[in-house]
Amino acid sequence: MESIEKLLEKPSIFKDRRVLSPHFIPSELPYREEHIKKILRNLAVVLRGEKPRNIFIYGKTGTGKTSTIKHIIRRLEEFKQTKGMENIKMFYLNSRMMYNSRYRILTKVMKSYYPELEKSGFGLTYVYEKLVEFLEEGNHLVLTIDEIDVVKDLDDLVYTITRVNDEVEKGSLSVVGISNKLSFKQNLDPRSRSSLFEEELVFPPYNASQLKKILMQRVEQGFVKGVVSEGAISLIAAITAQENGDARYALKLLLKAGEEGEEEGRVEEKHVKKAIESVEHDLAEEAIKTLPINQQILLYSIAKMTLANKKMTTLTNDGNYFFSGDVYKYYTKVCKELEKKPKSSRWYREYINELENLGLISSIFTGKGIRGHTRLIKLGISPEGVIKSIEKRLKRE
Repeated sequence: MESIEKLLEKPSIFKDRRVLSPHFIPSELPYREEHIKKILRNLAVVLRGEKPRNIFIYGKTGTGKTSTIKHIIRRLEEFKQTKGMENIKMFYLNSRMMYNSRYRILTKVMKSYYPELEKSGFGLTYVYEKLVEFLEEGNHLVLTIDEIDVVKDLDDLVYTITRVNDEVEKGSLSVVGISNKLSFKQNLDPRSRSSLFEEELVFPPYNASQLKKILMQRVEQGFVKGVVSEGAISLIAAITAQENGDARYALKLLLKAGEEGEEEGRVEEKHVKKAIESVEHDLAEEAIKTLPINQQILLYSIAKMTLANKKMTTLTNDGNYFFSGDVYKYYTKVCKELEKKPKSSRWYREYINELENLGLISSIFTGKGIRGHTRLIKLGISPEGVIKSIEKRLKRE
């Protein structure tokens, strides 16, 4: 067995692994220049003491939405610091990370400026009063809410934003909302939608040539020169474009292929092929962890049905496709066993769409003759992995 010293003496093909992380924000974002320009043009008015329009950004996972906003926030922060504009505040949070309600969002933001709010027990009214006080001091707050569609009481949040801007004279509150769902605003009350006064941008998926340029940029910064073959880069770009155009997936595949090729001192197409299964498992695991509990229970139910291999008539010979109605019945049964309240059929359909968007399940619609027009659902990942991951959370709860 090689000693640790010997292992450390071996030259690495990596120059800087951090650059290969999907969370790394490069100084330049290829193919998002126009989006950056539009958002900057809108937000820059805050530097003149004016209130920017609210902005809503849509696009599938891995289309550069979060990276673009963080890139813009960094540029605005650098600029305002050089000008001493301490009254301009940029704040970013992700709704999936516990901040999925109006109260939690406002409390999280205000804690940064009023440390006494760290103590528990303050009600929404008090937090709101602190927000008014903060803005009346002449502060302009630009609040970015990533995955804003996860906020349970979004109507109430929108109402609060509108109301606070009507109440204050000196400062302002503007929101940048990021969502994977173009249709999420349809669930808002019409009055909330009309009060938003927003700018909307859609981020399209990357194509193969765009992904190749993004990967080459990261290869140049993250690997020793010449160790990654052009064939490997082209293969990652082609596979990703064919799947979903998700740049995060491409970067994870690049990193994993690098780890596979480390021993040989070079990254070839064969290392990319080896990396695919591992990356897909990691991404599925990551996606499952971010799901709300009811969506996890639904996915858990489909996984249990798949393992039990319930025999149901489908349009295919694959016994792992299940009628949507049967899945819903089984989901409500599992909820009762876990002493959780099942969601309505309307929410169930919404959850199915979200799970499919994340690639965790797939579905097809039948034609006439098989229970009329109905949906057939199939798990898209390993049922054993789903059950193991979700049972950990259920035990904690």
